[in-house]
Amino acid sequence: MLCSNLRPAVPHLLLRRLVGTATSRMVATKRPEILSVSLAFEDPSAFRVKSLGELLRALGVFHLCSFPVLVNNCGKLMTAARTILGRRGFSLLLRPTIYAQFVAGENEMEISQSMGKMSLMGLRPMLAVPIEEDLGESIGEKRYDDNMAAMLECVRMSHSNAWSKDPMMQLKITALLSPELCVKLTTLIAQQPYDLSLLVRAMDGEMVTFPGLEEKEAAHFLCGLQRLNKVAEASVNKVRVLVDAEYTYMNPALTLVTMALMKKFNKDGAWIWNTYQCYLKESRSLLLEALNLSQAEGFCLGVKLVRGAYMDKERKLAEKECQVDPIHPSWEETNKSYNGCLDVMLEAIAQKPDRYRIIVATHNEESVRRAAKRMEEWGIEKDGGSVCFGQLLGMCDHVSLTLAKEGYPVYKSVPYGSVDDTLPYLVRRAQENRTVLQGIRKERDLLRQELRHRMRRSMRGGS
Repeated sequence: MLCSNLRPAVPHLLLRRLVGTATSRMVATKRPEILSVSLAFEDPSAFRVKSLGELLRALGVFHLCSFPVLVNNCGKLMTAARTILGRRGFSLLLRPTIYAQFVAGENEMEISQSMGKMSLMGLRPMLAVPIEEDLGESIGEKRYDDNMAAMLECVRMSHSNAWSKDPMMQLKITALLSPELCVKLTTLIAQQPYDLSLLVRAMDGEMVTFPGLEEKEAAHFLCGLQRLNKVAEASVNKVRVLVDAEYTYMNPALTLVTMALMKKFNKDGAWIWNTYQCYLKESRSLLLEALNLSQAEGFCLGVKLVRGAYMDKERKLAEKECQVDPIHPSWEETNKSYNGCLDVMLEAIAQKPDRYRIIVATHNEESVRRAAKRMEEWGIEKDGGSVCFGQLLGMCDHVSLTLAKEGYPVYKSVPYGSVDDTLPYLVRRAQENRTVLQGIRKERDLLRQELRHRMRRSMRGGS
C-alpha cells in the first residue's frame, strides 16, 4: 500500500532545532522508587463535601462512561439525540447530567456558583475556553479575533473573581493561529530554525520577514502572534496562561511560539507555560532542551506535565503515513517517561524555585504520590508556589480532594460555555481520555461507600 503524502514527514524535533540554540544536556539523577504513604487516596470521606445530588450524578455518569461502546460512539449518539430531541430537549437532557459533571456553566453567574463550591472544597479553577481546531477546520481572521476576545474575557474572569489566589487558565494556540500554518512552520523550522527574537519583534508590531512563508501566510502569522501578544499582555502579573500541546505534526511550531512568549513575558516569573506530553518518546529530550533554553535566554519556565490525550489519532496517522510511531509502546513506558520528566523538573525546582514551576497534571495516583515524596525529599514547600497539581473537572475528585486536604495547591481544568459550544469539547475529551474514563472503578467504589455511609447515618437519625 502506498503511503499518503498529505502531511510532510517531520522527524522528532528537539527544541534546539526549533530555535537554533546549541544547548548542553542536563542529566537527571536516578533515585529509588519511594512513594509517599500518607497519600493513599482510599478514604471515601473526601466526598463528604459533595451534596447527595452530586454523588448520584457522578455515579450515574461514571457508570455510563464505563461502557466502551458508549464512549467510543458518544459523538454519534449525541448527534442522534440532538436530532431526535431538538436543541432545547437535548439541552434539558444533557445539562443536569454530563454537562453539569464536566462543565462549570454557560455564563459568569453559573461559573461563579461552580467556582464558589470548588473554593469551599479547597480546589482552584483553571478556566478553559473550549475552542480548538484541527486540519481542515480553519476559520477566517474575524473568527480568530472573536476567539481572542473570548480568551481576554477568560483572563478577566480568572483575575477579577476571588475564586483563588494565583489563578490559571488554559489556551489553545490553534484558536488564534491556523493549524495549517502551524504544520507548515513545523516543516520549515526543521530545515531553517527561527530565532525567538524574530517572533518577539513581530509580537511588538514590527513588520518582519518570516523565511519560507508566502505573503498571505506571513500576514496571518503576524496577526496570530499579535493576538497571542494581547492575551499575554492582559494576563502577565495577573493570570498564568498554560498553553496546551496538540498533535505532533504541529507541536514544534506551537512550542516555538510559546517559547517566544516566554522570552518576552517570563523575565521575572513564569506567566506563560508550555505543555509536555509524556506519552511521546521525545518528551524527556524536549523538556531538557526547554530547561537549557530557559537558562540560555534568561526566562522562567513553567511546565504543565501530562501523559497525553491524542494517542489513538497519533498512532493511526503514523501508520497511515508510514512513519515511526511517536508514542511509547506501552502504558508502563509512558509511566516511566512521566515519572522521569517529573524528577527532572522537581530537581530543577529544588535548585531554583523562583525560576521554575510545574503543574503535575495527572489522574495517576502513583505519580501524584511520587511528586509528593520528591517534594519532601528535596525540601520543596507544599504551598511555596513552585509545584501544584491538576485534574479535570468532574473526574478524579478522590485524588484532588485528598491533596487539597493535605495542603497541596490543586487546580481543576474547568471548561465553560453553552451546551452547543462545549459539546465538541466533551466528545473529544471523552474519546481521548477513554483509558481514564474506563479506569474510574475506584472512584465509583468510593462514591458508593460515601453514599452508603449517608444512608446508614440517615437511618440512624443523623447521628
